[in-house]
Amino acid sequence: MKMNKETRKNTSPADNKDPGDQNSKNRMAKRKASPERKTPSDTHEVKGVKRKVQQDGAGTASPAKKPKLAEPTSGDKEQASSSLDAGKGEFQARYVEEHHLGGGGCGAVFAGYRITDHCPVAIKHIPKDRIPIKVTGENGKRVSVEVAIMLKLAAEADGPVGTSAPVSLLDWFDLGTELILVLERPVPAVDLLDYITENGGCLPEEKAKVILKQLVDAAKDLEDKHIFHRDIKSENILNETGSDVPRVRIIDFGLSCFAKERSVYRLFYGNIFSSCSSHMYTYSHPSRMLRTQKIQAGPTTVWQMGVVLYEALHVGDFDTMTFLQKELKFNKDLSPHCRNFLDACLTNVPEKRPTLGDLQLHPWLR
Repeated sequence: MKMNKETRKNTSPADNKDPGDQNSKNRMAKRKASPERKTPSDTHEVKGVKRKVQQDGAGTASPAKKPKLAEPTSGDKEQASSSLDAGKGEFQARYVEEHHLGGGGCGAVFAGYRITDHCPVAIKHIPKDRIPIKVTGENGKRVSVEVAIMLKLAAEADGPVGTSAPVSLLDWFDLGTELILVLERPVPAVDLLDYITENGGCLPEEKAKVILKQLVDAAKDLEDKHIFHRDIKSENILNETGSDVPRVRIIDFGLSCFAKERSVYRLFYGNIFSSCSSHMYTYSHPSRMLRTQKIQAGPTTVWQMGVVLYEALHVGDFDTMTFLQKELKFNKDLSPHCRNFLDACLTNVPEKRPTLGDLQLHPWLR
């Protein structure tokens, strides 16, 4: 799993590849993710977060109103140090960490394996001061939303590890200054950006349909579980390539949140990157986002489906500003149903876009 390397491409379990030609190099240009400050709507009581985490001092009171804490005694420090050493030792006893896969705004990811059965894993190190979003667990303590959401997904999974579209959280460790997440690492697999590049810079419509159908189903399942990924893009979509038909997996829930049906957000957590010498929100939202208006989970996710599909079917990146100016070029060989699906996802007015449920019933995916 590659985390964002200061640029567009930020998650994958495969190593970087040299695409060769200039168009492929442009598609492989990295885009930096920039998580912004947390809004009050990101604070939730999270049921099922039972694993004990250390108190990190986060709270709702302003610094001026926080009571002074007693200085920790030498015994307290020794106990805390011993606990952290034990956690680190436990991690090292269970897993072997290997080569670096990627890194970016929220941490670094390494390949590795579980010692007991040599199961491939991705090991994600997240410094505590770089966790973009936290939620309140049932014990009243603050925990990374990524951990909380992946625990919820594990608790509600219909089958064993490896059968769900989101990759599974296998283990996690709180080491005081950082979190270590041990994640499922499908092998063989490649992220969608690499997959597109390896297939000549764009995919045949039928192959794109196979991927989009699985992606829409996975996004709808997350919506039904009241989870808003917020950062669905080709770099966060893995394709398992061990069979003739690629199987879609979703990774990197670091910017996700719990969302009610009509939740709205005034700030966007997601991928902001430089393209064509201007900054824009490509995977987030069109003109309304650029005017910092309200964001809703459903319409934003549908927009992301459209961007992913566009980039799968065209050589070159989707450019929001060019699209809004009606200068973005579309493949003229697309079938009418495919073009209708794409246009529906990229409808400029969020309220006029189809829902994820509507997309599941669209003739192109039937």
